[in-house]
Amino acid sequence: MDSVSQLALGAAVSVAVMGRRTAVWKAAAWGAVAGTLPDLDVLVDHGDAIRNMVLHRGATHSLFWLTLLSLPLAAAVARLHGEGALWRRWWLALWLALVTHPLLDTMTVYGTRLALPFSDWPYAVGSIFIIDPLFTLPLLAGAGWALASRGSARGLRANAAGLLLGCAYLGWSAVAQAQVERVARASLAAQGITAGQVLVTPTAFNTVLWRVVAIDGAHYHEGFYSLLDETPTMRFDRFDRGTALAPALQDIAGVRLVAAFSKGFYKLHADGDELFVTDLRMGQEPAYVFTFAVAERHSPVRPLATPEQRSARLDVRLGLAWLWRRALGEELPPPR
Repeated sequence: MDSVSQLALGAAVSVAVMGRRTAVWKAAAWGAVAGTLPDLDVLVDHGDAIRNMVLHRGATHSLFWLTLLSLPLAAAVARLHGEGALWRRWWLALWLALVTHPLLDTMTVYGTRLALPFSDWPYAVGSIFIIDPLFTLPLLAGAGWALASRGSARGLRANAAGLLLGCAYLGWSAVAQAQVERVARASLAAQGITAGQVLVTPTAFNTVLWRVVAIDGAHYHEGFYSLLDETPTMRFDRFDRGTALAPALQDIAGVRLVAAFSKGFYKLHADGDELFVTDLRMGQEPAYVFTFAVAERHSPVRPLATPEQRSARLDVRLGLAWLWRRALGEELPPPR
């Protein structure tokens, strides 16, 4: 999730755990710090754009390593404030602020390595967009009320209510995702599309309009479904996955990394003499966040010394206008 959401979640969790045992500003401040710490891995350069992508949300998002970090962090905070008797309570607050960060990240589609060092698997539910105001605003409002009221009973109840609303929204997103997946699979079957893999993720800033990607051998199919659509059916557009380029690119490390990290939701394509690999999970056709130039077309193909990220974006005004109208159930083709 975005930094504001993680900061708000960490602050709200810490305030809920500490209650009136310490000044509410201390609990909120240290919770916000703990909720932000795991994302400091973005400051680490792993050598190239592809490795920076796939190694984000790695060791700093491991439940094991964060649990170990929580012990000295809690001891330092308790000593700093002269609250040694509250060390265990500070530990619980900061441990929860730390570990809820990767757990929340897991609800997005990116991929979070929760189980390091025991497993390298990037867990991803994909039921919430990386920025969603309906999740973040209740947390901000509740924690803000607790701070403004200096930890009054009403303020602490408001903070707890914000946390409950945030959790309920995450639960709702998973339920909505499951419903859209049922519609998508039924529509794919009705249209004679045999999909080996199906990805269902919300579009930007909401859990009403959903994007579905289905992998069908040498092609992928993209469709959109709104919970406000009149009929439970979907229309899909078909695109080439570039499998003809696979033999020439199969030995390029960056391509293998993207293929594994995306769990098969990727495409290969050429633009002039340049060859690219794209993660199909984040973005929509033809604009994707993670597109990388990895080689040049020669005989044989020549890998680039360093992969180059070539993100593409839709026109913001056009995209938001389509998003709003399509979410309300209006049948519109996606902007291309």
